[in-house]
Amino acid sequence: MSLVAVTVLGTDRPGIVADLTSALAATGANLEDSTMTLLRGHFAMVVLVRADTDPDALADALAPLAADGALAVDVRALPEGHGSGADGASYTLKVHGADRPGIVAALTRVVADHGGNVVDLGTRLSRGLYVLTAELVLPAGVTPARLEEDLHAAARAVGVDVHLDPIDDDLL
Repeated sequence: MSLVAVTVLGTDRPGIVADLTSALAATGANLEDSTMTLLRGHFAMVVLVRADTDPDALADALAPLAADGALAVDVRALPEGHGSGADGASYTLKVHGADRPGIVAALTRVVADHGGNVVDLGTRLSRGLYVLTAELVLPAGVTPARLEEDLHAAARAVGVDVHLDPIDDDLL
């Protein structure tokens, strides 16, 4: 069985998730991981499935979802992963402030420079207020206090507030 990524983007409407997952189930593909969100009224979903079906055949089975042009569906085989590089302590990064270009770039650069891995990220813009929430994994040896200090410096430079909090692994 191969690992396959399916990406669906387009105009939102009720039933997209049901249509996609029904079509996948009909091919015998097993949904392993997924994420879905609405981005300003636009549907965005990525699913990883385990399938006996060739990716091209899977794409053919999903083609009706894109037939009216409102959705784009991409299917591609993925190599088997060698881990996510996400071993270590988990933290939540919360950022908010006035919107401006470069907020995500500045703060994720600090995380990367400390060897941290962003494993989940979401942003929202509402009435000029920009909000970012991310989950980070920090490798052993990274001092969270030093990272937090550098995050605060970067946040000041882009005019936002930042908070870094450990995630209680017992809750995961």
